[in-house]
Amino acid sequence: MAKKDKQQKLKLPLAYKPLGFVIGWAGGTLAGLAFQATWKAIRHEDDAPDPLDRERGWGEVLLAAALQGAIFAVVRSAVNRTGAKAVERTTGVWPSDGKKDDKKAEAAS
Repeated sequence: MAKKDKQQKLKLPLAYKPLGFVIGWAGGTLAGLAFQATWKAIRHEDDAPDPLDRERGWGEVLLAAALQGAIFAVVRSAVNRTGAKAVERTTGVWPSDGKKDDKKAEAAS
């Protein structure tokens, strides 16, 4: 690997962090809107139950929490993956610090 490529690969994860933060924030906002719309479609209510709301039952509270968690996980993964692909297309380098890849390489050897 050329020295220039290696330096670029080392600098990109640090440069990607602010972009990753913005992408994560946007993804969280999008996930919140998706959850609100989903909850309204399922229960015909504007607000999901709060765990401390005495009027709501266990099933309703846990359903809302599970649904919210699933939506947030899917949206977060989709947004992060899309951002990483865009960075790779733009720079030619995948925005990873390589720590997970290093562990896989060590385990394989």
